[in-house]
Amino acid sequence: MASGSEKIEAWLLRRGVSIGDVAEIVFALQHPYNADLTMEQCVESVRAVLVKREVQYVMYTGIALDELAERKLLPQPLQAIMETDESLYGVDETLALGITNVYGMIGLTSFGYLDKVKPGIIRKLNLKGQHIHVFLDDLVAGLAAAASARIAHQDPKAAQYDLP
Repeated sequence: MASGSEKIEAWLLRRGVSIGDVAEIVFALQHPYNADLTMEQCVESVRAVLVKREVQYVMYTGIALDELAERKLLPQPLQAIMETDESLYGVDETLALGITNVYGMIGLTSFGYLDKVKPGIIRKLNLKGQHIHVFLDDLVAGLAAAASARIAHQDPKAAQYDLP
């Protein structure tokens, strides 16, 4: 039987997102601060974030809403909002913030950067096409931001301060 993180990985793959796609973004975020960082560490960090049940629940919710919108199964006006990816909707970013905060505030700043720049798979998901990814592009940005923050928190070269 597949674990929760394996199930959500399968959901992501079904939507065209691999763990490697997310890890590439994590690497780009953290490598300037950690020259010894490897892609394997980034993959491990993405998977470590996906183990968290609250992350899985957020991912399932957003992906399901995107899929329901593609099948035109949402009530109006939500269906129209999703089809046009209404810029003032904001619920997609709000849901993704639940992922960014699992490793502290650094995840929030990284998420803001990723949401603005839209690197890699995030840009691909954000393009209007045959699929609706209103939630998924932000969820992937949140996942990458949290995995990046996790690496930053675990960096053994990070400054340590003793409390009085």
